[in-house]
Amino acid sequence: MTVSFVNPPELLKPSGFSHATRHGDLIFLAGQTALTAEGRIVDGGIVEQFRQAFGNVLAALHAAGGDPAGLLSVTIYLTDIPDYQTHGKEIGRIWREMTGVTDYPAMAGIGVTSLWQQEAMIEIQGIAAAAS
Repeated sequence: MTVSFVNPPELLKPSGFSHATRHGDLIFLAGQTALTAEGRIVDGGIVEQFRQAFGNVLAALHAAGGDPAGLLSVTIYLTDIPDYQTHGKEIGRIWREMTGVTDYPAMAGIGVTSLWQQEAMIEIQGIAAAAS
């Protein structure tokens, strides 16, 4: 089988990585921060950064032939876990709004001291099954 490297045009052109790779029916989604297509981190805090970062993940997922119902595992890296927990209900609402599903995949939230972009508060990566 071959590996497909997926870099949707609506995301900032990657340097040194692919936004997604697909092998058979598995899609591996690179870590996405709240980086816009123009190359800046969105302002406004963890909720706005979650929306942008997760939107980036979903853009890569769709471009690779998947959909949110196929998410198998999601890892969220956070520079401030208490801030994320404080806004958990709102973030959960945004997740359901953006995915259209009420079930969550296997997930992990991991505290880190910093991310690639200094202003980034969150990075989200995942694994998905391709849409059937």
